This record gives sequence, C-alpha cells and structure tokens, in this order.
Amino acid sequence: MPHLFSADVDGREIAVGVVASRFNEPVCDALLAAAVGELQRLGVPDDDILVARVPGALEIPAVAASMADSGRVDAVVALGAVIRGETYHFEVVSDQSAAGLMQVQIESGIPVANGILTCDTDAQAEARMHVKGAEAARVAVEMANLLRAIEHEPR
Repeated sequence: MPHLFSADVDGREIAVGVVASRFNEPVCDALLAAAVGELQRLGVPDDDILVARVPGALEIPAVAASMADSGRVDAVVALGAVIRGETYHFEVVSDQSAAGLMQVQIESGIPVANGILTCDTDAQAEARMHVKGAEAARVAVEMANLLRAIEHEPR
C-alpha cells in the first residue's frame, strides 16, 4: 500500500498572511472578512493572521512574496476581484496576478491560496465573495499542514 500523506485544517499551529486588494472594495472587503472568519474558525490565533491591503490585484504577488520570504507565515491567502470590462486589461490582470502567485509559491515553498475572483460581472463577484474567501483560507491552512507533514513525517 503506498504511503498517503494526510493534512487537516487545524490552524492552531499555523500563521497565515492575507493580502487583499482594495480595488472593487466592497467585494474585497467581503472576501477578507470571510477569509479571516474562516481562519479564526479553523483555530488560527489572531496574532498569527497578518493582513496587508494593496491597491489592486497586480500588486498582490509582490506583497505575497514579501510575506512568504519573511519567515513569519506558513501560508498566504491572496484576495481580490477582477471584473471584466470593455478592454483587454481584464485578461492581463487576471493572467499576470495568477502567474505571479504561482511563482511566489514555487520559489518560496510557501503555499499561496489564490482567492482572486475573475468574473464577468459585479453580480458574479458578489455571489462568490463569501464562499471564495473562506475557501481560500481553508486551502491555505490545509496546504501548510500538508507541506509540514511531508517535510517532517518520518520515512
């Protein structure tokens, strides 16, 4: 039988950095509230929830990288809302913010949960904001625990 690494969503021993955009502020505020509420529900101590606000989604990867490299967090949650407009800018912001977050987690070894909504309309973002914020928080805690299990579980 192959060895199966397991992870849970017990956040009592986890520190999480949360980087949230201010652009599309009502949606991002709701994403942030949902993420912080879920981290608290999972047992992450308030002192171990570090929050930074940034202007927009393109600024999230730089701050996520800084948090990941700081040694202060076990995982990062990225929160934002990119809503399609009439120009190509939507694709640039969506693609580059996601690529930047992937680069952060690969280079740092710290998991980054991507909670940046990419929606066609405000209504779609509003329908997803509470679920996506909480989901990203759960992913961050689970991934931090999984990586810890892989690194520390005896062979």
